[in-house]
Amino acid sequence: MNLALLSFTALLAAAQTVVAPPNLETAFQDLKDGVAKKDVGQVKKLAADACALAREAIAEPAPAGADEKQAWTNHVAFARDVELYSEYALYAIAVQVEPATTIDLLATLEQQNPKSKYLPDAYGRYFYALHQTGAAAKIPALAEKVVANFPDNDDALLVLAENTYSKKQADRALGYAHRLTAALNKRGKPEGMAAGDWERKRSAGLASGYWISGVLQAEKGIYFEADKDLRAALPLLGGNQARKSTALFYLGLANYQLGKMTMKKALVLEGMKFSQDAAAIQGPLAQEAWHNAQIMRDEAAKMR
Repeated sequence: MNLALLSFTALLAAAQTVVAPPNLETAFQDLKDGVAKKDVGQVKKLAADACALAREAIAEPAPAGADEKQAWTNHVAFARDVELYSEYALYAIAVQVEPATTIDLLATLEQQNPKSKYLPDAYGRYFYALHQTGAAAKIPALAEKVVANFPDNDDALLVLAENTYSKKQADRALGYAHRLTAALNKRGKPEGMAAGDWERKRSAGLASGYWISGVLQAEKGIYFEADKDLRAALPLLGGNQARKSTALFYLGLANYQLGKMTMKKALVLEGMKFSQDAAAIQGPLAQEAWHNAQIMRDEAAKMR
């Protein structure tokens, strides 16, 4: 063999070594190693590589032969596991790192699979990271995207209920508040979250949802539903005196109106008591609540 031919053969062999596609099993093991080392850069790269290889394997057509088909079935099943693990890898590292990296990894996971099973439990951390990095203005738009893929995601529904309420978008806020309380009432404790942490999160979300829906329904004159939701919110409001005074104010109004409509003196008197409690909390509603309590007391005196 002459020198030129020998050189060409060597170069061809080297090129084949360089461009040979990585093995799915090797990519999977490398990704697992990257996760174990908490190597952010490697995990981000290897997750993309492993996912691409897995999807190629999944897309391969089934062979005709029975023996080959069984091997293909097993390989596709393994590829699906690798694809899922690539999503887990991004999630697992994202919840352990500094906010900017959390945002980067979760955005990568969203791009890889916007309906990943790991995203719903990550969005609370995602929103918090955006807030910590001074990007809180991006949170409502992200929350809109979240509920398009995960309609019952309580983190996103809480964001949207509070955001639309603050912007005085009453109908939208009421809709989100109802969806929030419904989602929290049917959701169980997330895997890996301490029971106490979940109960605090759940109570805070329910307090917000019930308070927003109760206030808005009272303002719309939907008194029966307002009374029900505000009674549910009241014990969950804790030390939030501003919201507690508003809840008491509208509970007073709702019970007074329900009492007048049904000719039930007990409800009018209950409305008076709620109004007195609202008046006892310093704030912009105190004076009006006190005035309402006097009217309710006089109205109850005329009733049997």
